[in-house]
Amino acid sequence: MDQKYEKHIFICTNQRPAGTRVSCGEAHGLALVAAFKKAILHNGLNVEMRAQRTGCMETCELGPSIVVYPEGVFYGHVQLSDVDEIVSEHLVNNCVVERLKLTF
Repeated sequence: MDQKYEKHIFICTNQRPAGTRVSCGEAHGLALVAAFKKAILHNGLNVEMRAQRTGCMETCELGPSIVVYPEGVFYGHVQLSDVDEIVSEHLVNNCVVERLKLTF
């Protein structure tokens, strides 16, 4: 089966009640979704790539976290200032942003 998108970016926006385990959504998860969507559109990639929010990916203490498929590359501690670099390096040039890559 052909895939609809060349790359699919999932951004964790999970939020937990105050006083429980840390969560990505508290640290600008929805703002990251908006920033990735804007950058993808700005770079003319909106037909072949998609960014969307997702629930917990169990990388909470390393968040905010995202994962890029089909590669399955996880990025952690992603800030709004990192979005353009991830888009230009990973999405456009297929080069992993090593400084943000999570290893398990």
